[in-house]
Amino acid sequence: MGYLIGVTTLWAFSFSLIGVYLSGQVDSYFAVLTRIGLAALVFLFWLRPRRMPLGHVLGLMAIGAVQLGAMYIGFYQSFLLLSVPEVLLFTIFTPLYITLIDDILKGRFTPFYLLTATLAVLGAAVIRYADISDTYWAGFLVVQSSNLCFAVGQVAYRHLAPRLPREVAHRHVFGWFYLGALCVALPAFWLFGDIKALPTTSLQWGVLIWLGVVASGLGYFLWNKGACRVDAGTLAIMNNALVPAGLLVNLLIWNRDADVPRLALGGGILLASLLINTWWRRRHQASLGIA
Repeated sequence: MGYLIGVTTLWAFSFSLIGVYLSGQVDSYFAVLTRIGLAALVFLFWLRPRRMPLGHVLGLMAIGAVQLGAMYIGFYQSFLLLSVPEVLLFTIFTPLYITLIDDILKGRFTPFYLLTATLAVLGAAVIRYADISDTYWAGFLVVQSSNLCFAVGQVAYRHLAPRLPREVAHRHVFGWFYLGALCVALPAFWLFGDIKALPTTSLQWGVLIWLGVVASGLGYFLWNKGACRVDAGTLAIMNNALVPAGLLVNLLIWNRDADVPRLALGGGILLASLLINTWWRRRHQASLGIA
Protein backbone atom coordinates (compact mmCIF):
# COMPACT_ATOMS: atom_id res chain seq x y z
CA MET A 1 0.00 0.00 0.00
CA GLY A 2 2.87 2.35 0.79
CA TYR A 3 4.22 1.97 -2.75
CA LEU A 4 0.86 2.98 -4.25
CA ILE A 5 0.48 6.00 -1.98
CA GLY A 6 3.99 7.22 -2.74
CA VAL A 7 3.56 6.86 -6.50
CA THR A 8 0.15 8.57 -6.37
CA THR A 9 1.78 11.58 -4.72
CA LEU A 10 4.53 11.55 -7.33
CA TRP A 11 2.19 11.24 -10.31
CA ALA A 12 -0.13 13.98 -9.00
CA PHE A 13 2.39 16.52 -10.33
CA SER A 14 2.95 14.78 -13.67
CA PHE A 15 -0.36 15.83 -15.23
CA SER A 16 0.29 19.51 -14.67
CA LEU A 17 3.95 19.31 -15.71
CA ILE A 18 2.88 17.81 -19.04
CA GLY A 19 -0.04 20.16 -19.58
CA VAL A 20 1.80 23.35 -18.62
CA TYR A 21 5.35 22.85 -19.91
CA LEU A 22 5.19 20.25 -22.71
CA SER A 23 1.75 20.06 -24.35
CA GLY A 24 1.60 22.10 -27.55
CA GLN A 25 5.27 23.07 -27.18
CA VAL A 26 7.20 19.78 -27.43
CA ASP A 27 6.27 17.07 -29.92
CA SER A 28 4.18 14.54 -27.97
CA TYR A 29 5.79 11.52 -29.67
CA PHE A 30 9.25 12.79 -28.80
CA ALA A 31 8.15 13.38 -25.21
CA VAL A 32 6.86 9.79 -25.00
CA LEU A 33 10.03 8.38 -26.57
CA THR A 34 12.31 10.40 -24.28
CA ARG A 35 10.36 9.51 -21.17
CA ILE A 36 10.33 5.79 -21.93
CA GLY A 37 13.95 5.80 -23.13
CA LEU A 38 15.19 7.37 -19.89
CA ALA A 39 13.15 4.91 -17.82
CA ALA A 40 14.64 2.04 -19.80
CA LEU A 41 18.16 3.31 -19.17
CA VAL A 42 17.52 3.30 -15.42
CA PHE A 43 16.57 -0.38 -15.40
CA LEU A 44 19.04 -1.59 -18.04
CA PHE A 45 21.67 -1.15 -15.32
CA TRP A 46 19.97 -3.91 -13.30
CA LEU A 47 18.77 -6.10 -16.17
CA ARG A 48 19.85 -9.77 -16.05
CA PRO A 49 18.98 -11.08 -19.55
CA ARG A 50 19.83 -14.74 -18.90
CA ARG A 51 17.86 -15.14 -15.70
CA MET A 52 14.37 -15.39 -17.16
CA PRO A 53 12.71 -17.69 -19.75
CA LEU A 54 11.94 -16.24 -23.17
CA GLY A 55 8.19 -16.56 -22.61
CA HIS A 56 8.34 -14.35 -19.52
CA VAL A 57 10.56 -11.85 -21.33
CA LEU A 58 8.05 -11.55 -24.17
CA GLY A 59 5.21 -11.29 -21.65
CA LEU A 60 6.85 -8.39 -19.83
CA MET A 61 7.64 -6.66 -23.12
CA ALA A 62 4.03 -7.04 -24.27
CA ILE A 63 2.75 -5.58 -21.00
CA GLY A 64 5.15 -2.64 -21.30
CA ALA A 65 4.11 -2.08 -24.92
CA VAL A 66 0.46 -1.75 -23.89
CA GLN A 67 0.56 -0.29 -20.36
CA LEU A 68 3.27 2.26 -21.08
CA GLY A 69 3.91 2.57 -24.82
CA ALA A 70 0.37 2.65 -26.23
CA MET A 71 -1.03 4.30 -23.09
CA TYR A 72 1.48 7.18 -23.19
CA ILE A 73 0.83 7.92 -26.86
CA GLY A 74 -2.87 8.38 -26.19
CA PHE A 75 -2.23 10.12 -22.87
CA TYR A 76 0.02 12.81 -24.38
CA GLN A 77 -2.31 13.35 -27.34
CA SER A 78 -5.19 14.02 -24.93
CA PHE A 79 -3.46 17.14 -23.58
CA LEU A 80 -3.69 18.65 -27.07
CA LEU A 81 -7.48 18.26 -26.95
CA LEU A 82 -8.39 18.80 -23.29
CA SER A 83 -7.42 20.82 -20.24
CA VAL A 84 -5.44 19.20 -17.43
CA PRO A 85 -8.48 18.96 -15.08
CA GLU A 86 -10.52 17.32 -17.85
CA VAL A 87 -7.80 14.75 -18.54
CA LEU A 88 -7.63 14.00 -14.82
CA LEU A 89 -11.38 13.59 -14.41
CA PHE A 90 -11.66 11.37 -17.46
CA THR A 91 -9.09 8.94 -16.00
CA ILE A 92 -11.57 7.96 -13.28
CA PHE A 93 -12.79 4.91 -15.20
CA THR A 94 -9.64 2.80 -15.08
CA PRO A 95 -11.10 0.63 -12.26
CA LEU A 96 -14.23 0.05 -14.37
CA TYR A 97 -12.05 -1.18 -17.22
CA ILE A 98 -10.23 -3.49 -14.83
CA THR A 99 -13.63 -4.95 -13.91
CA LEU A 100 -14.62 -5.27 -17.56
CA ILE A 101 -11.39 -7.05 -18.43
CA ASP A 102 -11.93 -9.45 -15.52
CA ASP A 103 -15.43 -10.21 -16.81
CA ILE A 104 -14.14 -10.77 -20.33
CA LEU A 105 -11.55 -13.23 -19.02
CA LYS A 106 -14.39 -15.07 -17.29
CA GLY A 107 -16.53 -15.06 -20.44
CA ARG A 108 -19.32 -12.73 -19.35
CA PHE A 109 -20.66 -9.26 -20.13
CA THR A 110 -23.30 -7.24 -18.29
CA PRO A 111 -25.54 -4.75 -20.14
CA PHE A 112 -25.73 -2.70 -16.91
CA TYR A 113 -22.34 -1.26 -17.87
CA LEU A 114 -24.14 0.69 -20.61
CA LEU A 115 -25.89 2.74 -17.89
CA THR A 116 -22.63 3.74 -16.24
CA ALA A 117 -21.18 4.56 -19.66
CA THR A 118 -24.16 6.83 -20.39
CA LEU A 119 -23.71 8.62 -17.07
CA ALA A 120 -20.01 9.05 -17.84
CA VAL A 121 -20.83 10.77 -21.13
CA LEU A 122 -23.34 13.00 -19.30
CA GLY A 123 -20.70 13.97 -16.75
CA ALA A 124 -18.26 14.80 -19.52
CA ALA A 125 -20.89 16.97 -21.23
CA VAL A 126 -21.59 18.91 -18.03
CA ILE A 127 -17.91 19.78 -17.57
CA ARG A 128 -17.86 21.74 -20.83
CA TYR A 129 -21.54 22.07 -21.78
CA ALA A 130 -21.08 25.51 -23.35
CA ASP A 131 -18.22 24.53 -25.62
CA ILE A 132 -18.75 20.92 -26.69
CA SER A 133 -17.07 20.10 -29.98
CA ASP A 134 -15.92 17.10 -31.98
CA THR A 135 -12.42 17.76 -30.65
CA TYR A 136 -13.67 17.59 -27.08
CA TRP A 137 -15.31 14.21 -27.59
CA ALA A 138 -12.24 13.00 -29.44
CA GLY A 139 -10.22 13.91 -26.37
CA PHE A 140 -12.66 12.03 -24.14
CA LEU A 141 -12.29 8.90 -26.28
CA VAL A 142 -8.50 9.22 -26.42
CA VAL A 143 -8.33 9.34 -22.61
CA GLN A 144 -10.56 6.26 -22.40
CA SER A 145 -8.30 4.34 -24.78
CA SER A 146 -5.36 5.34 -22.61
CA ASN A 147 -7.23 4.22 -19.48
CA LEU A 148 -7.98 0.88 -21.12
CA CYS A 149 -4.32 0.30 -21.95
CA PHE A 150 -3.32 1.11 -18.35
CA ALA A 151 -5.97 -1.27 -17.01
CA VAL A 152 -4.92 -4.09 -19.34
CA GLY A 153 -1.30 -3.67 -18.25
CA GLN A 154 -2.14 -3.80 -14.54
CA VAL A 155 -4.29 -6.92 -14.87
CA ALA A 156 -1.69 -8.63 -17.05
CA TYR A 157 1.18 -7.82 -14.66
CA ARG A 158 -0.79 -9.12 -11.69
CA HIS A 159 -1.24 -12.40 -13.56
CA LEU A 160 2.35 -12.64 -14.76
CA ALA A 161 4.22 -11.56 -11.62
CA PRO A 162 3.55 -14.76 -9.57
CA ARG A 163 5.00 -16.84 -12.42
CA LEU A 164 8.29 -14.97 -12.57
CA PRO A 165 11.31 -16.81 -11.10
CA ARG A 166 11.23 -16.23 -7.34
CA GLU A 167 14.99 -16.12 -7.05
CA VAL A 168 15.18 -13.12 -9.39
CA ALA A 169 14.34 -9.66 -8.00
CA HIS A 170 11.80 -7.70 -10.01
CA ARG A 171 14.27 -4.88 -10.59
CA HIS A 172 16.48 -7.36 -12.47
CA VAL A 173 13.75 -8.13 -15.02
CA PHE A 174 11.68 -4.93 -15.18
CA GLY A 175 13.90 -3.49 -17.89
CA TRP A 176 12.05 -5.74 -20.33
CA PHE A 177 8.87 -3.81 -19.48
CA TYR A 178 10.42 -0.56 -20.71
CA LEU A 179 12.06 -2.18 -23.72
CA GLY A 180 8.62 -3.40 -24.76
CA ALA A 181 7.29 0.15 -24.45
CA LEU A 182 10.19 1.38 -26.60
CA CYS A 183 9.06 -1.01 -29.34
CA VAL A 184 5.92 1.14 -29.59
CA ALA A 185 7.34 4.60 -28.85
CA LEU A 186 10.27 4.45 -31.30
CA PRO A 187 8.33 3.61 -34.48
CA ALA A 188 5.55 6.02 -33.41
CA PHE A 189 8.04 8.90 -33.28
CA TRP A 190 9.66 7.75 -36.52
CA LEU A 191 6.30 7.74 -38.34
CA PHE A 192 4.45 10.64 -36.72
CA GLY A 193 6.96 12.75 -34.79
CA ASP A 194 7.86 16.33 -35.63
CA ILE A 195 11.60 17.00 -35.31
CA LYS A 196 10.89 20.73 -35.54
CA ALA A 197 9.09 20.63 -32.18
CA LEU A 198 11.87 19.35 -29.93
CA PRO A 199 12.55 20.92 -26.50
CA THR A 200 14.11 24.36 -26.75
CA THR A 201 14.57 25.34 -23.09
CA SER A 202 16.38 23.85 -20.12
CA LEU A 203 13.06 23.80 -18.24
CA GLN A 204 11.46 21.57 -20.87
CA TRP A 205 14.45 19.21 -20.83
CA GLY A 206 14.36 19.21 -17.03
CA VAL A 207 10.68 18.27 -16.99
CA LEU A 208 11.31 15.46 -19.48
CA ILE A 209 14.24 14.10 -17.45
CA TRP A 210 12.20 14.21 -14.24
CA LEU A 211 9.23 12.47 -15.87
CA GLY A 212 11.45 9.85 -17.50
CA VAL A 213 13.79 8.94 -14.66
CA VAL A 214 11.53 9.46 -11.64
CA ALA A 215 7.84 9.41 -12.66
CA SER A 216 8.21 6.66 -15.26
CA GLY A 217 11.42 4.89 -14.26
CA LEU A 218 10.78 4.53 -10.54
CA GLY A 219 7.04 5.22 -10.66
CA TYR A 220 5.86 2.33 -12.82
CA PHE A 221 8.19 -0.15 -11.17
CA LEU A 222 6.92 0.73 -7.70
CA TRP A 223 3.29 0.94 -8.85
CA ASN A 224 3.30 -2.53 -10.41
CA LYS A 225 5.16 -3.89 -7.40
CA GLY A 226 2.56 -2.38 -5.09
CA ALA A 227 -0.29 -3.66 -7.28
CA CYS A 228 0.87 -7.23 -6.61
CA ARG A 229 0.71 -6.72 -2.83
CA VAL A 230 -2.89 -5.50 -2.47
CA ASP A 231 -6.31 -6.89 -3.36
CA ALA A 232 -8.23 -5.75 -6.44
CA GLY A 233 -10.48 -3.43 -4.40
CA THR A 234 -7.55 -1.55 -2.91
CA LEU A 235 -5.93 -1.28 -6.33
CA ALA A 236 -9.14 0.22 -7.75
CA ILE A 237 -9.30 2.79 -4.95
CA MET A 238 -5.68 3.82 -5.46
CA ASN A 239 -6.24 4.18 -9.21
CA ASN A 240 -8.84 6.83 -8.43
CA ALA A 241 -6.92 8.50 -5.62
CA LEU A 242 -4.79 10.05 -8.35
CA VAL A 243 -7.74 12.12 -9.59
CA PRO A 244 -8.30 14.33 -6.50
CA ALA A 245 -4.55 14.49 -5.83
CA GLY A 246 -3.79 15.66 -9.37
CA LEU A 247 -6.71 18.10 -9.39
CA LEU A 248 -5.61 19.62 -6.09
CA VAL A 249 -2.09 20.19 -7.39
CA ASN A 250 -3.30 21.65 -10.70
CA LEU A 251 -5.97 23.96 -9.29
CA LEU A 252 -3.86 25.29 -6.43
CA ILE A 253 -0.64 25.88 -8.35
CA TRP A 254 -1.27 26.22 -12.08
CA ASN A 255 -4.96 26.59 -12.88
CA ARG A 256 -6.57 28.86 -10.31
CA ASP A 257 -8.98 30.33 -12.86
CA ALA A 258 -10.66 27.00 -13.67
CA ASP A 259 -14.46 26.72 -13.44
CA VAL A 260 -14.40 24.71 -10.22
CA PRO A 261 -18.22 24.45 -9.72
CA ARG A 262 -18.69 22.99 -13.20
CA LEU A 263 -15.73 20.64 -12.75
CA ALA A 264 -17.15 19.55 -9.40
CA LEU A 265 -20.62 18.89 -10.85
CA GLY A 266 -19.34 16.96 -13.86
CA GLY A 267 -16.80 15.12 -11.75
CA GLY A 268 -19.56 14.24 -9.26
CA ILE A 269 -21.61 12.65 -12.05
CA LEU A 270 -18.54 10.70 -13.20
CA LEU A 271 -17.96 9.51 -9.65
CA ALA A 272 -21.63 8.61 -9.24
CA SER A 273 -21.53 6.42 -12.34
CA LEU A 274 -18.52 4.60 -10.94
CA LEU A 275 -20.12 4.15 -7.50
CA ILE A 276 -23.35 2.86 -9.07
CA ASN A 277 -21.34 0.36 -11.05
CA THR A 278 -19.46 -0.77 -7.93
CA TRP A 279 -22.69 -1.08 -5.91
CA TRP A 280 -24.44 -3.07 -8.60
CA ARG A 281 -21.46 -5.37 -9.14
CA ARG A 282 -21.22 -6.22 -5.44
CA ARG A 283 -24.95 -6.85 -5.25
CA HIS A 284 -24.83 -9.05 -8.32
CA GLN A 285 -21.90 -11.03 -6.96
CA ALA A 286 -23.67 -11.47 -3.62
CA SER A 287 -26.76 -12.85 -5.37
CA LEU A 288 -24.54 -15.38 -7.13
CA GLY A 289 -22.71 -16.27 -3.95
CA ILE A 290 -19.39 -14.92 -5.25
CA ALA A 291 -17.02 -13.65 -2.58
